[in-house]
Amino acid sequence: MTQQNLQWAVPVMRAGYAGRGLIYLVVAVLSLLAIWRGSTPGGTGEAMASLERAWWGIALLALIAIGLAAYGIWRLVAAFWDLEAHGSEAKGIIARIGQVVTGLIHLGLAFTAAAILMPSSSGSNGGSSLDKWTAKIMQMPFGQWIVGIAGLIGLGAGIYYIWKGVSHKYMENLRAKPMTLKLQPALTTGLVANGAVIAIVGFLLAYAAWTLNPSEAGGLAEAFDWLREKPYGTVLVTALAVGLLGFSLFCFVNAAYRIVPKLKTDDMETLARRLAS
Repeated sequence: MTQQNLQWAVPVMRAGYAGRGLIYLVVAVLSLLAIWRGSTPGGTGEAMASLERAWWGIALLALIAIGLAAYGIWRLVAAFWDLEAHGSEAKGIIARIGQVVTGLIHLGLAFTAAAILMPSSSGSNGGSSLDKWTAKIMQMPFGQWIVGIAGLIGLGAGIYYIWKGVSHKYMENLRAKPMTLKLQPALTTGLVANGAVIAIVGFLLAYAAWTLNPSEAGGLAEAFDWLREKPYGTVLVTALAVGLLGFSLFCFVNAAYRIVPKLKTDDMETLARRLAS
């Protein structure tokens, strides 16, 4: 398809980042409230389930479901047409496979959010937990290897996002605007925090494969639990929750100012170019 025919992907991308920002905002706020009350924060599923208790929460959950579905579609479209210009060499193919995986994950989260909205569904049964899926996969032929490789990929992806934040690589796809310039430290912190979560989840998945114990796997809630057990655990958990608040801001800023490399025009100045000049 031509560049002009693919312009519809831009509003889908913006809606997707907005929905992603909403869910991380909810997760971060609920996590900080849980820490303040002396309990351990929950995960994404628990955060979405908690929203069905009030009418405004149901409306917010509907927006999150639509946004997550849009983000999932955007990632699949971006991978198929290489809209983020990763290329067709080995490195680019790996990046595009990663886009497909994250796209499918977010479509699954959108389904979970939609299921919670159904009158017959229960928030606690909105979706299968990661450890249950891990147990099913590990029962398959070569299941231990599949889980282990998936965990290592997750660990590598988390490290990549941490590097992307620290190196400010993300600024190459953001417009240079007064707001993006002022928020740069918060955006960096948010992306690093997201990378830390992905890395911890990947590590737990790999550890589950190594020990042949699916219960060791887990998502965001288990990542919080894992940090809580470390020295200065409360400080680490609080820092991660604040970082996720920054990542929600990162998503909202991307919703407004993100540039799609293959669909940009010459008059779009990136944040990276502005700071380099």
